[in-house]
Amino acid sequence: MPTRAGRAAAVLTVTALVAAAAALAPRAASAADNPYQRGPDPTVASVAATRGTFATAQLTVPAGNGFGGGYVYYPTDTSQGTWGAVAIVPGYSARFADEEAWMGPWLASFGFVVIGVETITRTDGADARATQLLAALDYLVGQSPVRDRVDPARLAVMGHSAGGAGTIIAAERRPSLRAAVGLAPGTPGSLSLATDRVPMMVIGGQTDPTVTPSYLDNLYATVPAATPSDFVQIAGADHLFFTRANNTEMKVLIPWLKIFLDSDTRYTSLLCPSLADPSGISLYRSKCPYVPPGTTSPSPSSPSPSSPGPPVPVAACTATYRTVNAWPGGFQGEVVVTAGGTAITGWTVRWTLGSGQTISQLWNGNLTTSGSAVTVDSAAYNGSVPPAGSVVFGFLATGSPTTPAPVCASP
Repeated sequence: MPTRAGRAAAVLTVTALVAAAAALAPRAASAADNPYQRGPDPTVASVAATRGTFATAQLTVPAGNGFGGGYVYYPTDTSQGTWGAVAIVPGYSARFADEEAWMGPWLASFGFVVIGVETITRTDGADARATQLLAALDYLVGQSPVRDRVDPARLAVMGHSAGGAGTIIAAERRPSLRAAVGLAPGTPGSLSLATDRVPMMVIGGQTDPTVTPSYLDNLYATVPAATPSDFVQIAGADHLFFTRANNTEMKVLIPWLKIFLDSDTRYTSLLCPSLADPSGISLYRSKCPYVPPGTTSPSPSSPSPSSPGPPVPVAACTATYRTVNAWPGGFQGEVVVTAGGTAITGWTVRWTLGSGQTISQLWNGNLTTSGSAVTVDSAAYNGSVPPAGSVVFGFLATGSPTTPAPVCASP
């Protein structure tokens, strides 16, 4: 017969187990709400890391099946069900193995199956690249050795330059795709997003002489209002920036794929209402809020029954400063300008320099100084900012860094 002490110990053990189960219940419920959620809660640092939390493997795809072969990268974990997948195609005359292969294991480690597409000929145009992107996805879900790991309802396309143009064409041809990413998308002749219904992220380079900022501005302007879209311009990036491993591109691309391929709303705060980490980004235009498939917009708060007070003025724009780097006798500063609830067509930021500080160089804005008073006006290419959108300017200065409180105004 159990002793009194034994019975007490058993009661304590059962109580501890119940408490532990209760503590775990919210996490289990959250995972059940979204069966596609993969990996730990994201942070600014985690999406900028060169690897995610999943181990990966790679296999080679022979030519045939409507495209020129390529490579597949995938998570080795088989305990979490199927994964969303993305097909990536290179630009004109390029090979995936030479220019985009760095993206394969990187994206796979964050929980995606990736197929890198080699084109049938290196001179295939945008239309042919679109055809081969879709053929590669069909092969991935229908014939590939990892087809049982891929969810055929969660597919995306991505490409660089002429491959980016092919991405746009592929999205128009197959509106069931869940996401698309154009990396400096461009090709001779006309290109439009006017009929696109697939959530589209366009990423360009600030100094790209081939697919210029003005070209991408005009292209992005053709996206229908009802299509989720996002425009990112990377500071100082040229046309080949996207062919070199970098986390500036990946820290926006990964949340985009997570939101629309995995319906993972944990990642929305990294893009909305503005970038959680705007470093290295010279221009950002979002169309927040982003509501991924299978989720709904937050319900608006019920109005208060009390009499409304006077309207609260909302700033046309705000400015946030941070010190990027510092060294003896100098430092690099960065200011993020964020529009309020309405679009702005120009901005001015003012602050006061600290003792001994002078600005020696400034980019992405027009600088005027009078004594210690600093005024920075928008440049010709970054004055128009959509609601909740952001742009960034930076500068080099002599002296020791301080933490100013810049004030933003818009005409």
